[in-house]
Amino acid sequence: MVAWQAPDREVEALVGGRHADPFALLGPHETKSGLVIRAFVPDAATLQAVEADGKVVAELTCRHPAGFFEGLVKGRPAWARYRLRARNDGGTWELDDPYSFGPALGPLDDHLLVEGTHRQLYERLGAHICKHEDVEGTRFAVWAPNAARVSVVGDFNRWDGRTHQMRKRVDSGLWEIFAPGVGEGTIYKYEIISGDGRLLPLKADPFGFKGELRPATGSVVARVDNFEWHDEAHIAARAQGAAREKPMAIYEVHLGSWRRGEGNRWLTYDELADDLVGYAAWMGFTHIELLPVSEHPLDASWGYQPIGLFAPTSRFGDPAGFARFVDKAHQAGLSVILDWVPAHFPTDIHGLAHFDGTPLYEHADPRRGFHPDWNTAIYDFGRREVANMLIANALYWLDRFHVDGLRVDAVASMLYLNYSRREGEWSPNPDGSNDNKDAVGFLQRANETIYAEHPGTVIVAEESTSWAGVSAPVYAGGLGFGFKWNMGWMHDTLDYMKLDPVYRTWHHDKLTFGLVYAFSENFVLPLSHDEVVHGKGTVLTRMPGDDWQRFATVRAYYALMWAYPGKKLLFMGQEFAQRDEWSEERSLDWHLLGMGPHHQGVQKLVRELNLVYRAEIALHAHDCAPEGFRWIVVDDAEQSVFAWARFGREGDPPVVMVANFTPVPRPFYRIGLPRAGFWREILNTDAGDYGGSGVGNLGGVVAVEQGAHGMPASAEIVLPPLATLYFRWEPPAAPAQAANIPKSKGE
Repeated sequence: MVAWQAPDREVEALVGGRHADPFALLGPHETKSGLVIRAFVPDAATLQAVEADGKVVAELTCRHPAGFFEGLVKGRPAWARYRLRARNDGGTWELDDPYSFGPALGPLDDHLLVEGTHRQLYERLGAHICKHEDVEGTRFAVWAPNAARVSVVGDFNRWDGRTHQMRKRVDSGLWEIFAPGVGEGTIYKYEIISGDGRLLPLKADPFGFKGELRPATGSVVARVDNFEWHDEAHIAARAQGAAREKPMAIYEVHLGSWRRGEGNRWLTYDELADDLVGYAAWMGFTHIELLPVSEHPLDASWGYQPIGLFAPTSRFGDPAGFARFVDKAHQAGLSVILDWVPAHFPTDIHGLAHFDGTPLYEHADPRRGFHPDWNTAIYDFGRREVANMLIANALYWLDRFHVDGLRVDAVASMLYLNYSRREGEWSPNPDGSNDNKDAVGFLQRANETIYAEHPGTVIVAEESTSWAGVSAPVYAGGLGFGFKWNMGWMHDTLDYMKLDPVYRTWHHDKLTFGLVYAFSENFVLPLSHDEVVHGKGTVLTRMPGDDWQRFATVRAYYALMWAYPGKKLLFMGQEFAQRDEWSEERSLDWHLLGMGPHHQGVQKLVRELNLVYRAEIALHAHDCAPEGFRWIVVDDAEQSVFAWARFGREGDPPVVMVANFTPVPRPFYRIGLPRAGFWREILNTDAGDYGGSGVGNLGGVVAVEQGAHGMPASAEIVLPPLATLYFRWEPPAAPAQAANIPKSKGE
């Protein structure tokens, strides 16, 4: 063997897929004898290095029958580009040698990842179509610090892990390779050999931008940096003003079951952009919130066990289709919130679990790294690289897909070390406390980073405990969320509504207690998907009485909710009083809208509630501030009547809500009001248009300067049965205006 030839042991290691550093062996290498070119091309009988114009640079000698070749070229620099021409009995083909290219990542990538501050990590990891050293192809990069070897495999190399063995960046544990000629639509995975020599199951790309449709589990090379957007006006408006002072009426949607196409097929992102966006806008909602759209293997998980955190699910189309959906929502005036799941991940073998043969993304201690309720793995929030990946994922959806916010799922499970664990099944902090300090730090960093990078977006916590300061700023000791779901309000009010009216008098506090803490956080009032599954029934079927009473109670409940301090969220189907529990396997029961006036009536009411809520500043400007609320009737438990006033800014007319949760009409109910004068009845859930009995106040009432309920004025009103009313104060008409008011027939 001459000096420039590779040692046999290295050749054997390379073709066996066990070489420690394939880039040190393959490709062009300058030696004392000249330039040595080595290549591994399985099935090639002969191999040449050629110029771009086809001129032969060198005949490479076959050193191993598996396809290892090498040859010496004198007087040629290592940087000079060449191609490989292979021949066998089947013909001739040419290819660019992936080992002839230099690194695509740099030391800054290593440093920022290890430091945990690589905010655009998704621009470096994953599969990126690019031109590298003037050649078209795809750059692959993945984090697997404890692996002995990582290869990218796919149809382009017949899933042979020996041909695209990746370069390890020792400082960070990143692996990378540029694969010339690999383009959009290529299916790929990573083949990994663990540090102890085990060949692991093929892994999908943690940063893959597209996934195969289940049950296939491969990643797909896709571009997410070339979408055409038309939402500049929406993005600019989003950044104006505080979100807590703007109306927020959220329509919560599971894309796969909102509506189905022929043969029960899923609608595409583009079909949903036409149908769902148009419907939500017509209904007056301000936001659409989507159950997780990240790629997930199991339909029945509703997306809450995601594996492809960076891939919009292929169930409804490609990433560009999802971008068009968001763009069309923005053009219709709708904001888009995504449910985001950083709390845990499934343990499917092609996913993140033991990714490089060790607990990498998950906490190594099963008392902190395994979720007993869901049989899932819990992220190691204290590991900087893991926290970096999750924060970069949040930023990815906001950056690449222009989404307007995230609703963070299962925050409570992140905050407590003993969440859903018995004594002895959890590991306390050294001081014996049960708060997960790593998770708290992660959430604070994530919220600070998101709000800094994308002002005007909203981050909402689904947090079901009394943890203090969920929506308080980080500098004040809070978690830094913009809003928190008010789970206590949801449970208390649903418990009250399901009672027969005769028993409500003894449970009056179910509706009054929530106002004790209503301004302790920036709250969203959720009637979510969790409340219409697993035997709970729907909002309608929870209500007592006959059908008329059920629908009347639903209408009264919704109107109370829309007047209650806090932003609003309603799960799809509940806006027209769906009767059957929700299932991800079928469409909503849209046919109900053609079966009599009651379902249509609820739908009309929700639309009107949204429009009134948006139009009346008093109903939304101080949703999260006590100065926007004042009790009027808080203690009429005997008659199950509630009333309060909502106030906006200086000069905005106040709005008063009055609710009667008994089937007994009350025609002479005196109620205190903040001002004397005319109070227009702007909403009545008992109106005939909504399927009610039509009892009301003939346009409004006049309040006189007779104090009641601690207010300076009062009026006698008619309270319909099982109904909620809104009154808005109107200033006296100016004389010129008054002269134009038509007189009644008796005048």
